[in-house]
Amino acid sequence: MFENLSERLSGVFERLTKQGALSAEDVETAMREVRVALLEADVSLPVARSFVKAVTAKATGAAVTRSVTPGQQVVKIVHDELIHVLKGEGDPGQLKIDSPPAPILMVGLQGSGKTTTTAKIAKRLKDREKKRVLLASLDTNRPAAMEQLAILGQQIGVETLPIVKGESAVQIAKRAKQQATLGGYDVYILDTAGRLHIDDVLMDEVQAVRDVAQPRETLLVVDGLTGQDAVNVATEFDGKVGITGVVLTRMDGDGRGGAALSMRAITGKPIRFVGLGEKMDAIETFEAERIAGRILGMGDIVALVEKAQEVFEAEQAERMMKRFQKGLFNMNDLKGQLDQMLKMGGMQGVMGMMPGMGKMAKQAEAAGMNDLTIRRQIALINSMTKKERANPDLLQASRKKRIAAGAGLDVAELNRLLKMHRQMADTMKKLGKMGKGGMLKQAMQMFGGKGMPDPSKMDPAQMEEAAKALQGKVGGGMPGGLPGLGGSGVNLPGNLSGLGIGRKK
Repeated sequence: MFENLSERLSGVFERLTKQGALSAEDVETAMREVRVALLEADVSLPVARSFVKAVTAKATGAAVTRSVTPGQQVVKIVHDELIHVLKGEGDPGQLKIDSPPAPILMVGLQGSGKTTTTAKIAKRLKDREKKRVLLASLDTNRPAAMEQLAILGQQIGVETLPIVKGESAVQIAKRAKQQATLGGYDVYILDTAGRLHIDDVLMDEVQAVRDVAQPRETLLVVDGLTGQDAVNVATEFDGKVGITGVVLTRMDGDGRGGAALSMRAITGKPIRFVGLGEKMDAIETFEAERIAGRILGMGDIVALVEKAQEVFEAEQAERMMKRFQKGLFNMNDLKGQLDQMLKMGGMQGVMGMMPGMGKMAKQAEAAGMNDLTIRRQIALINSMTKKERANPDLLQASRKKRIAAGAGLDVAELNRLLKMHRQMADTMKKLGKMGKGGMLKQAMQMFGGKGMPDPSKMDPAQMEEAAKALQGKVGGGMPGGLPGLGGSGVNLPGNLSGLGIGRKK
């Protein structure tokens, strides 16, 4: 999302933190580079100027010059200012859903991903907050728009308003309100029609629907790839309709992220959610503290744990931990680890959320260590018999050739996989034996229990110490590790379920 900006800023701060003491000139030079980085990331000029001005004023104060590590203090000031820009004043936080049925109005231009986002939010409300949701499409212009929402509703298990041909958007809104009231729904979401550009027809229709529904929330869906034009669209809609929040879509693309940094400062409206893909669960709440941490390369351990909790079951985590403590680790266990990593967003996604691992993720990708490598390894394991998976030591040269051929790969790749498995099995035995109750159990308690720190409340120095402590707990560069994946010997997070990250509370 903010890859280029993160790289530029990390380079600036790396130079700052190496210096024992900072002069005003050092800070000024660094802030010039920060301003250029912000502008290149498509942040609006007024926002970039005010950001740099605020940081410079705080960074050149006496509190910094007397600091033991002034470079880290400057990073903390930038971190705090980023949170302020992203969050603004008096952010209400969660969606306002009270006095059921609570109406939510979805507005935006055509092609911004409004209908898909409507379904994603409905799924989130149903699964996480146990709300009973009704979906209604008010898009009478776009062909098959109503049918699209009905199909998405079936996929996520949310009811949709029956389609009645010939009704206007206002009539559909009235019928949705009536059905939501009589049917005992907690929330009903109205997906309005869009246009290719803002015009009077679009605004008149949205205003008429708004007057009928009296929505608790009016969410504007804008395409994050449109850059500063997304901010302009938000300003227009807010002036004519009145919005309570923004949803930025396609934030998993190669956009520069400047719209997210400018949106709150210019419109005064909070970013509620960000869309990160086409899948129905590819949506996250936009939390300023965590986004600021990602931009500055601090990772997002909270998001990593949340993803793990969605993927893993408590019983599965406990069962695997007991196996690992006994030193049991076969090919089925390894396949489970690889599957779970893919579900959590792949290798790059997991590493990107870990403090200080952004650069390593790039190095791993450059070395050919990516999700394709993981899928190839899964294909090799699937090509084995049940007996061979349970005891890979049985494999002879002839069987190796047949297994590799069955997966469409070379024997050399199978040998690398077997070597990686042996290294992981040895690591599991050591972790299971070390310390009272085993280091795996300690790591599980660290992630799943009360002892887990909140990265959003930590400054960069504390974040770095926490990362080191985490690495020390599991004996190596990163949690668990897939030693030698792709033959490069870079440690990667593989046995996350074994660490118990996924324990449900």
